[in-house]
Amino acid sequence: MDKDTLLDCHRRISPHIHRTPVFSSRSLNRMAGADMVFKCENFQRGGSFKPRGAVNAILCLTEEQQEKGVVTHSSGNFAQALSLAAGRIGVQAYIVMPSNAPQVKKNAVMEYGGEIIECDPTLAARESEAARIVKETGATFIHPSNDMDVIVGQGTACLELLEEEQNLHYVVAPVGGGGLIAGTALAAYYFGKGCAVVGGEPIAVDDAYRSLKSGKIESNKTTDTIADGLKTQLGDKNFPILQKHVESIVRVTESEIIEAMRLIWERMKIVVEPSSAVALAAVLKEREKFENQKVGIILSGGNVDFRFKGRP
Repeated sequence: MDKDTLLDCHRRISPHIHRTPVFSSRSLNRMAGADMVFKCENFQRGGSFKPRGAVNAILCLTEEQQEKGVVTHSSGNFAQALSLAAGRIGVQAYIVMPSNAPQVKKNAVMEYGGEIIECDPTLAARESEAARIVKETGATFIHPSNDMDVIVGQGTACLELLEEEQNLHYVVAPVGGGGLIAGTALAAYYFGKGCAVVGGEPIAVDDAYRSLKSGKIESNKTTDTIADGLKTQLGDKNFPILQKHVESIVRVTESEIIEAMRLIWERMKIVVEPSSAVALAAVLKEREKFENQKVGIILSGGNVDFRFKGRP
């Protein structure tokens, strides 16, 4: 892996993705005491950063592999991303989704042409069902976050950010399965000028924080967080990248996530999902760390189910 790998990936996927905008907010800057810029992947195809990795992973397959299709398991955003990418390239996508995944994300998968196979809301159930489909169809399994082609693809969001903002002191990204933070860390290492990478993670699912402390991949006993895109855990391919290139991980509470999301909606007038807001919540929580620094924040997605209970 070197900087040319990232550049080649970006050239390969560019016809299939949006180059998303970079926004700023003076009011949020005042609150944080920092000069923040937001890479708005909520405007990406499929509503999140994940088509970057999905497109790259499919395009790196052989023609024979593409003919047999691809399969993944995902609670939502990668499910949408792989369905969207596969549809654009002309490949069948089989998507294993937990039964409690947001309906808005299930609807999007079907709209993009993915075939949904529901399972119990556990990692073991996801993996078992995906393995069954691979065996029956010959499709290639693409992990949402623990796949180097996916990781490199996700890193192109930070690559684009650093092309526009060349003097960032920090880039902050949410941490779930580890694909985005690992790709971000690689991009910052190769293209940032002394730019450090910090992760934001819900306290309720703080396996990455604990993994970096213990030196081994930890798991979560519960997944009780509003940030539904961050319920998965690190893998053996992305964890070593975090160990080498991520400075630290800031844990945030559920109320801090909700408040950060409210601020982005209210002050920036854009829709982000809770998982996205975790990065801003981390900056606001560790104000002294980021004060007077130039900080890039990856807004990872904007797929929110607006059909709130109690509303007509």
